[in-house]
Amino acid sequence: MAKPLTKPKRKNPVLRTRAPMLPPAPRSRISLGLTSGAARGAFELQVCRDCGAVQYPPREACRECLSDLLDWTPQRGTGELVAHTTLRHAMENYFRERLPWRLGIVKLDREGANEAPSLIVHVHGDCGEPPCRVRVRAMLDRAGQAVLLALPEKDTPHMSDDPQMRELTCDPKFRKVFVTDGKSPVGQSVVKAMIAAGSDLVWVGEAAPWKKIPGFEEIRALPEVTVVDLDVTNPDSVKRCAGQIGPKVDILVNTAEQHRAYSVGSRYGTENARAEMEINYFGLLRLAQEFGPVMMARGGDTETNAVAWVNILSIFALANNPDQSTFSASKAAAHSLAQAMRAGMHRSGVRVINLYPGPLDVEWNQELRPPKVTPAALARAIVGALQGGAEDVYPGDVAKDWYERWRTDPKVLERELAHGE
Repeated sequence: MAKPLTKPKRKNPVLRTRAPMLPPAPRSRISLGLTSGAARGAFELQVCRDCGAVQYPPREACRECLSDLLDWTPQRGTGELVAHTTLRHAMENYFRERLPWRLGIVKLDREGANEAPSLIVHVHGDCGEPPCRVRVRAMLDRAGQAVLLALPEKDTPHMSDDPQMRELTCDPKFRKVFVTDGKSPVGQSVVKAMIAAGSDLVWVGEAAPWKKIPGFEEIRALPEVTVVDLDVTNPDSVKRCAGQIGPKVDILVNTAEQHRAYSVGSRYGTENARAEMEINYFGLLRLAQEFGPVMMARGGDTETNAVAWVNILSIFALANNPDQSTFSASKAAAHSLAQAMRAGMHRSGVRVINLYPGPLDVEWNQELRPPKVTPAALARAIVGALQGGAEDVYPGDVAKDWYERWRTDPKVLERELAHGE
C-alpha cells in the first residue's frame, strides 16, 4: 500500500537545481489519438466500424478485418493484471532517476464478440500480485504524451501519494501555489480548494489594495495564505512579483480576468475591449514572460518541482458568443497564447492546463439563463485536473455541449450562435 507522503524538507540552497528530464516523447501520428483522449481525461481506443474489434496498439488498419475505418471510442478500462515486472535498470535518464518503476500487462475485459486486447501499462504500487483485478486510465506523462496506468480496482488510502502516480499528475499536496487574483469570486474559491487539496503555502495576488472586496479579508487571514502585490496590467508589478516568489512557485493558477457582457455594436468605442485584452491576453503574456522561464528551470527540482500552469479561459474562446463578443475575442487570443505556452513549457515537464468553462455564475452573467458554473465548481474542476492529469477541461453543461458541437462542425456552431441557438 502506498506510504503517506510526508512534507519534503526545504531544499539546500547550495545544491544545484536538477535539470528537467523527460520520458521518451516520439509517437506515431495515429497514436496521438490516445493522447487526445488522455488530455481530456478519457481512455479511448480504436474500434473497428466494420467488425467491432478493439485495437491496441493504435494502428492504421483493423487487426481482424484490415478495415481502415477505426473510430476512437471510450473504454471502461476494467481488466486483469496478468503479468508484471519491476524495472531496476534503465538507459533513459528520466527513468534512471526514478527507479524502481513497475510495469505490467493488463488483459481488458471482453466487450462483444471480439477478443479484448492486452495492454502494456505502468502499474500503481497498490495493485496486487497478478492475477488481480485492475482498472486502466490513460494519462499524460511529463513529455505530454499518453501512457496507460493500471490502478487498483477500488481506491486505496493515500493512493495519490504513490510515486508513479505523482509523476503523472500535478497534485497540489505539499506544493506551493500562486493564485494571481484573490479578489475575484473564482480566485477566492481556488485558494480554498488548493488548501483543501493539501497545499501548505498559497500566494495570493492583490491589485488595488484600496478596493475592499467581500471575502478577501477572510482569505488573507488563512494561515496558509501570503498576499503579494500583483497588477497584471503593470509590467513592473509583474516583474517585481516574479522576482519575489517566481523561483518558489510549483503551480500557477491565473485567475485574473476582465469580463464585460457587450456585443460589437452595443457599446461605442474600444475602451472595454482594450481593458479585456489588457488583462485577459496581455496580462497572461506578461505572466508567461516573467514566471515561465523560472518555472521551466525548476521542472525537475526535488520532490516538489514546478509542475503546472493553469489558465482559466472560456468556451467562448473556441466559438465567439455574439452577445459577449469582445470578451470572447480576448479569450480566443488567450487560448492561442496558451497553446504556444504549452508547446514551450512541455520541454521542461511543466504542464499547461486550460479550462474552458461555460458561463460563470458571476455578476456580468446575471442576465444569462442557467445552467451556469459556480466559482466553487470551477475551483473543484481545477483541482480535479491537477490530481487527475487532464490537460483540457470543459466545466459545466454549456461548455460540454458547445465543445461537442464545435468538434462535430465549427461552422454549424457558428451559425447556430449567430441566431441565438
